[in-house]
Amino acid sequence: MAYLVGVLVMVVGVLVSIGLHEIGHMVPAKRFGVRVSQYMVGFGPTLWSTTRGETEYGLKAIPLGGYVRLVGMYPPGDPRRAEKTGRIAELIQSARDASADEIYPGEEHRAFYNLSSPKKVVVMLGGPVMNLLIAIVLTTAVVVGFGQLEPTTTLERVSTCVLPLDAPADAACTDADLAAPAAAAGLLPGDTIVAFGGDDVSGWDQLADQIAQTGGETTSIVVERDGQRVETEITPVVTDRPVYDADGAPTVDASGDAITEPAGFLGIGPTEELEGQSITLVPGMIGERLSQTASVMLTLPQRLVDVAQAVFGDEERDENSVIGVVGIGRFAGEITSSDVDGYGVELMSADLLMILAGLNIALFTFNLIPLLPLDGGHVLGALYEGARRQVARVRGRERSLPADTARMMPLAYGVFVVLAAMGVLLVYADIVKPIRLT
Repeated sequence: MAYLVGVLVMVVGVLVSIGLHEIGHMVPAKRFGVRVSQYMVGFGPTLWSTTRGETEYGLKAIPLGGYVRLVGMYPPGDPRRAEKTGRIAELIQSARDASADEIYPGEEHRAFYNLSSPKKVVVMLGGPVMNLLIAIVLTTAVVVGFGQLEPTTTLERVSTCVLPLDAPADAACTDADLAAPAAAAGLLPGDTIVAFGGDDVSGWDQLADQIAQTGGETTSIVVERDGQRVETEITPVVTDRPVYDADGAPTVDASGDAITEPAGFLGIGPTEELEGQSITLVPGMIGERLSQTASVMLTLPQRLVDVAQAVFGDEERDENSVIGVVGIGRFAGEITSSDVDGYGVELMSADLLMILAGLNIALFTFNLIPLLPLDGGHVLGALYEGARRQVARVRGRERSLPADTARMMPLAYGVFVVLAAMGVLLVYADIVKPIRLT
C-alpha cells in the first residue's frame, strides 16, 4: 500500500507539472491575442472536458504529456514559391491546411504565425520556464522547509574495534584488532556528546576537528545519557583517516586512491537529522542540476545505446542510467515503502519533492532542444524569422513573411518517432532491468 501511495503521489506531481507547463504557453498566448482552442493534459481519448469561453479544458487518458492548441501555428505557404509535389509536399501542405481551418473568418490577426518574433519566443519559452520555476520552488521548499541531513552530536553507532580503511563493509572485529577508544571508554549508541577536552561541543564538525587534533592524548569527555551527564576519560588512537573536501566528499589522488592522513580516531558515528538551510544554497543547487542534466542530454544517444545493450544483452545496467516514467514511479514507490530506521515522513516527503524538482529540470532542458515538435524547435523558427526580418530592414527590403515552419513537419514527425521509440525502450528497460534506489 505504501508503495502504491508513492507511485500515485508521483503521478499527480507529474500531471501537475505538465499542466503548469501548458499554462506557461497558454497565458502569454492569450495575452498576445492568440485564440487557444484547447488546453489538454495527457494524450489519447478524452476522459473529461469542459469549455470556458473559447477554450476547451480537459484531461486525457494517457498521462505522458499535454498540449495547448494555438490557432494558426503554421502560416500559409509563400505564394512566390512554386508548388512541389510528392508525399513530403503533401504532408507539409496538410499541416498548413489544418492550421488554416482553425482560423475563424475575420480573425486572421489572432493566428499565432502573425505574432512578432519576440512574442513567439515568449509563448514557446513559457512552458519550459514554468518547469524551471517549479523546480526552483520545490528545491527551495526542501532546502528551507525540510532542510538537509546534517550530523548531530548524538551517537548512532559505537565501533568495537579499529579496522583498516580498506576493510570490507561487513568485516568483523577479531582479537588481533585494536579496541576502539569509544567502546573502551564506555560510550553507547544514543549518547549525546556535550563536552570534549573541557570545551562545550556545539556541533559534529567541531567535535570531529577536536578528535582529529587530540590523537594519542588522554582527554575528558562528557555525554548526556538518559537525562544524566556522564563524564569519563578517553584517548583517541592515531590512525590513517580519509581527507575530505569542502563538500564532505573523500579526496583522491591522480591514480584514484583515497588521500589519507594520520588523525585521532574514536570509533563513533553520528545520527543525522533534517536541518533547515539558507535559501542562498538554492541557486547553486539549481545550477548544478542544470549542468548535470545538460550533460546527460548531450550524451543521450550513447546512454540509450548502453541501456539497449544492458536490456538485450548480458551487461549490467549502469546505476546512473537514464530512466523513464516507470523508473520514476519505482523510485517513488521504494521511497514511501522504505523500512530503513530513521527514514520518516519528513525525509520521504523531501525525497519525493526533490525527484519532482529533478524531473522538472529535465523537462526544462529537454524542451529547449532546437528540434520540432519540441518547444526549442519553435523558438529556433521564431529567432530565424526575427533575424531574417532584421536583415531585410537593414537592407531596406520589404518585410519578409512569417517563417514557413510547416516545412519542418517531416523532421518533426521523425523526431516524434525517435522520442516514442526512446520512451518504449526506457519503459521496457525499467521493467525488465530496473534501477533500484536500495
